[in-house]
This record gives sequence, C-alpha cells and structure tokens, in this order.
Amino acid sequence: MNNVRTKTKYVFVTGGVVSSLGKGIVGASLGKLLRARGYSVTIVKFDPYINVDPGTMSPFQHGEVFVTDDGAETDLDLGHYERFINTNLGKMNNVTAGSVYLNVITKERRGDYLGGTVQIIPHITDEIKNRLREAASDGYNKLLNNNQKDCELIKDGDCHPDFLIAEIGGTVGDIEGLPFLEAIRQFKIEAGFGNTVFIHVTLLPYLNSSGELKTKPSQHSVNTLRSIGIQPDILVCRSSKPVPQAEKNKLALFTSVLPEAVIECKDLKTIYEVPLALEAQNMAQTVLKMMHMDDDSVPNMDSWKEMVNKIKNPDKTIKIAIAGKYTKLSDAYISVVESIKHAGAALGASIDLKWISSDDCADYNIAKEAMAGVDGLVVPGGFGIRGVEGKVNVINIARTSNTPFLGLCLGLQCAVIEYARNAAGLQDANSTEFNTETPFPVIDLMREQEEVTEYGGTMRLGAYECHLQPNTIAANMYATDIISERHRHRYEVNNLYREKLAEAGLVFSGLSPDKKLVEIVELKDHKYFIASQFHPEFKSRPENPHPLFYGLVKAVLEQKENANKSGSSLQELSR
Repeated sequence: MNNVRTKTKYVFVTGGVVSSLGKGIVGASLGKLLRARGYSVTIVKFDPYINVDPGTMSPFQHGEVFVTDDGAETDLDLGHYERFINTNLGKMNNVTAGSVYLNVITKERRGDYLGGTVQIIPHITDEIKNRLREAASDGYNKLLNNNQKDCELIKDGDCHPDFLIAEIGGTVGDIEGLPFLEAIRQFKIEAGFGNTVFIHVTLLPYLNSSGELKTKPSQHSVNTLRSIGIQPDILVCRSSKPVPQAEKNKLALFTSVLPEAVIECKDLKTIYEVPLALEAQNMAQTVLKMMHMDDDSVPNMDSWKEMVNKIKNPDKTIKIAIAGKYTKLSDAYISVVESIKHAGAALGASIDLKWISSDDCADYNIAKEAMAGVDGLVVPGGFGIRGVEGKVNVINIARTSNTPFLGLCLGLQCAVIEYARNAAGLQDANSTEFNTETPFPVIDLMREQEEVTEYGGTMRLGAYECHLQPNTIAANMYATDIISERHRHRYEVNNLYREKLAEAGLVFSGLSPDKKLVEIVELKDHKYFIASQFHPEFKSRPENPHPLFYGLVKAVLEQKENANKSGSSLQELSR
C-alpha cells in the first residue's frame, strides 16, 4: 500500500431497472477486496423509507432486522457488510429517510434554522451529507473501540477509514430516493476530484425467445441517473448468463463508461463467490485507478477461496430444519441461514435447509410429519403468539428423539416452556407475552420493560456480557468463560422457576454478570440441546463460524456417522 492518505475515499453504489439486484453484496464484495489489500473500510446503507429504523417493520416486508453491538436495529444488508469485511458496524452505518427527516424536524422545532424555510435542498441533503461525514469520522472512531487494527490514519487522536462505501437503497427513479441521489451528487463536488467513484448495479434480462441479453433497460437506467446529474464510473451488470464482450462494449458506448469498467456479475452458486468473480475482472484495481491510487498489491484471498471451495465441493449433506412463522420469506432469517452455511462449510458439509411453518405445527401429528427425516433443528427468534405452540411441539420432538437442537431468543423461551410443561411437571406453563393468566409464567417481562409503551428501539438491544458455567456445552463450544453477544428481546426466563427447572434437569449454562438473567440453557443427556436468549447469528462470519452453529452441525455429523457405523455393524452381523 502506498503513502498514508489524509482523506477518506468514497464509493457510492446505486441500483437500476429492478430492486433486489444485490447492491449490498456488490458493495460488501468491493469492501472485502479492499480489505484484502490492507485498506480500512466502513460501509453505510442509506434506506429511503420513512421508518426511523426497520425495528417495527414486518419481516415479510423488509426481511431480517440486523442488530449491531451498539444496539442499532438495522437493514439486513449490514449483516452482509459485517460478514464480508469482518468488521463490526454500528448505528452510524444505517441511515433511513425517517431518521434524516426526524432530525431535521427536531432542529426546526428547536429553532436551529432561525426562522428560515426548511426545504429538501439544502436542509435534507445537508443532513444526509453530514451522516456520511460522521460515519467517516466520529462514527468510525466509536467502532474502533473493537476494531483498532482498522485504524490506518491517526492524527491528533482522530481516525478515518481509507474507504467509505455507501449503498443507496431502492432503485434509481424512485421518488423517495431522490434526496439521497441529490446529496451524493453534491458530495462528489465537495469531496474534490479523485475522491469519489459511482458504481451503478443494473440488470441485463435474458430473453429465452430470442436467446439474447438485452441492454436497453440498463441504458435507460443510466440515462435516468444522468438526468439527476450523476454519471456512473463503473457499471456492474447482473445477469443469469455470461455477458459477451460485444454487449459490454455496447453498454460502454451508450452509457459513457470505460469498457474495462463494465463488469459482469452473473448468478453464482454462493454469494461468497462474488468477491472472487469481481477480482477476476479487476474491479478493485479499477476503483483504485479512478481514485489515482497506484496500487499493484495482490489481495490475500487464500482463506476466502478455501471457504468458497468448501461450499461448492462438500463432502456430505445434512438436512437442517428452521421452524418459524416467516418461512415464506427466507430473508426474514438470512443471518440464521448464513450462519448454518458457515458452519457447514467449515465442516465440509452441504446444508439442505427444510423450512417448517410453525403455524402448521400446532397439531402435534403435523409437527411429527414435518420433523421426519430432519437431522437438526433451529428455532429462531420472533415476536407474538402466532406459531408459538408449533415451535413448542417441534422442540419437544427434537428433545425426545435426541435430534440436535439450537434455539435462538424466542427459541430459548419456547424450549423453556416445553421443558417446564413436559419435564418439570408445570402443566400449562407459558410466557406472559402469550398468556397473562398462565399459572406458571416461566417466561416473564423484564422488570425494566414494565413501563415501556413505545415499540421502536425500546427492547434490550445490543451487546451484553454473558458468563459461562464450567463443564457445559456452552463453555466447551466457546472455549472461554466470558462472552459478549447481541440481544433483541423484552422477555426473560422467570427467576422464580429457575430452581424448579434445574431440579428437573435444565442446565442454566450462561448467565448475566450479576446472575439475574438467564442467557443460555442446555441439557446434559442429549446429543446437542442448547438455546440462547441472544442472537448468535449476528456474529457468525464465513471464515469464522459461530461456536453454537458449529456445535450444531458438528453434532449432526457425528450422529449421522455413528448411525452409519451402527448400520454397517448390523449388516455385518446379519451375514
């Protein structure tokens, strides 16, 4: 890497033609390539919706809510960012139109604008630009508490990332996204020549009838972007087929983009292959060149390549079920899915996911049918009574059949309810979230939540310490006695029933430092039965799987191997 710079470089990622093209994956992949060259990187997601944050949005509409260490409820793309660049992000890294407008209106009510007329330009656009600058300065310094190795530029105690990558959510042409596009147009001028690069992610649809990739939608998308005053520097073309050079040249000609800056991004077997595909087309080198940074360094991607190779060439296959109420939209559990895949890759196993609708499993017989042939079970988090009895039923089946099980947040609460009812003799045990009249409220509202009336950002959120008890599955998997994990919940195990549950065999293997809050429960006489009140899926990384997911997959593989050995032995005896 060349001489230390004095300014952060900015990369803006926009999208056109359709939504859900993978702008976040493209931005995260570029971040990975820059990190692999030794640069420090932070990534910001701008979401044009009016919600202050996605915390109160339905998973069916928005997918998963990703929680950061500092307690921010953010867009699921931040999960991709963290997994790709292997850096913890925070509140500064997700900016919504709602939070921007709220801040501006609050200032207006306070009189900060001295009686002036508050307008989209300059007030809203200035607020957006300020969020960018904060993410590259104060916000970045806060993140460095846990990421000191990322600090490349230190001056008077101040630290800035080498690169800030900003993804603008939505699609070019959306009315709600216009203030953000106007803000980054202005920002390019203010940042100075050579300090910004604009990447436009677009779609090249394939017509089966003619056997052609069509470039016209992308041409129109770029024209729309240019009408706003933004000329893209790089075009990333999503497609289901390889993009011929002739089509790249055509796009370059009609969009005023250099031919070498028209980059193919076709469908791949795994999202973790995208950085390798972009590196093969010199995307990071192109960005560095456009920013006048002569850097011929070769990125260290060896461990990443090994991880991708394991995903693409597994030694065995296992079937893991995810039982939840949002199973019709896999993005609702995207971090859970990726965490299982991380563990599978590390252990050379392909994961055959089975989605179980907990709504359907309130009938025990249907639950048994759904669990047939399943090697392991994950019950993720959620809110509300819908689907709870179905989760309790599948957990009972996993416990009584010795099927490896991992519960997350509500999954722990359902596991405690199931054990209380069926092993501790507390018939009709429940959570007061679901039944305020239950005779045995083994799960109850946290004391500090009793006076809370608003929903947004009012739960127990973010990273909290957990102390692990010796000689437990948890302590064995983590190989330490103190951990920090991310939370998002209002209800906890009721301490009035801890002694009764422990007498029945439930092990409280993880507790808060003051021992007042249960963080992990497990069973001794089971292949792998463990549940956490926190969300371990938020801290899993492709090259460093989370211990609890690793333990689940490892237990499944060991159980299958033992079953195969037993089967072979029986065959030998029968001869």
